[in-house]
Amino acid sequence: MRELKILAVVVVLTLITYWGVEPFAHSQMHPHVDPVNYNFEESDRTTSKEAVEKAQKALAEAEKKADEKAIKGAKADLEAALTFEKTINAFWDANKAAITATPNVANGEALVTANCTACHSIESKGFPKLMDDASTAGAYGVATPDLGSAGKLYSKDYLIAFINNPALASKVSHKFTDGRAHPMPSYELMNTPQEVADMVAYLQSIAPKEMTNKEVFADACQRCHGIKYADMQKGTMGAFSPDADIKKYMGKLPPDLSQYIISRGPDYLGKFINDPQKLLEGTAMPRVGLNQESQEQVIKYMEEIGASKKAEREELGPKFLIYLVIFAIFAFLWKASKWRDVH
Repeated sequence: MRELKILAVVVVLTLITYWGVEPFAHSQMHPHVDPVNYNFEESDRTTSKEAVEKAQKALAEAEKKADEKAIKGAKADLEAALTFEKTINAFWDANKAAITATPNVANGEALVTANCTACHSIESKGFPKLMDDASTAGAYGVATPDLGSAGKLYSKDYLIAFINNPALASKVSHKFTDGRAHPMPSYELMNTPQEVADMVAYLQSIAPKEMTNKEVFADACQRCHGIKYADMQKGTMGAFSPDADIKKYMGKLPPDLSQYIISRGPDYLGKFINDPQKLLEGTAMPRVGLNQESQEQVIKYMEEIGASKKAEREELGPKFLIYLVIFAIFAFLWKASKWRDVH
């Protein structure tokens, strides 16, 4: 009975740690983050409002403590939050005209050909790359994407927003201050809402109906991130942009994603891809802007490469636990039969 009592104490302490201490520690180290939201307008309006409320709360706490230095910093943060809230709300208000317009695909084809193919390829429509990836990365900081799949990967609303103002749409406007401009120009002043709607309609019309998980990953992520475990021998799954160029553009070298599905997990990756600022405020990583289907395909591909044995592990887990229980029972019975006289 002594051994059973010891086992019971160990089990109880383990359960207390697992169901009590661990969740508390997790809540402190990983505060709650709003779930994935593919309605980017709604998400931006909500997060900007929350940022203002957070800044107001910080100012109130600083004033309560009568800390002049903290008050000055809190006032500056609040002013910045209010300014950004006004900016982002005006941005999405301005996008509505293009979002609600009735598009003309033929006119969109002419506009895309005239405005986009100098920097972007559309291989499926006979517009090849004018420069290789290394050259475009050297010129713009990052290799430019082929637009043939854009209408498949992204929603209409996001494409309209990105064409109008790439920095605001991808939530990296904090990087482009003091005269520094996003490598893709904003078209909100160069094209009318109707023209932007036409361009997006054309991109949607030429988009493939189906794409493999690998193809979605390549078009959505591989300009900056490699996933080298996918092809260790030939090395075809490295990032398209050279390390030196992308490091200069992003501020640091984007990581290889081969094992990120293991180190971060699907839930974290889903939230981070959808809105990096929620988890890492101030990061240079842009909001990718993928629609739900495309984002799920990216995560699925990362699972295929980084967690290819996941199904086998999950199948083996219960069997291993059953084995441990049976082994413990036999060990206890053997000890009881052999060492009874010793005790």
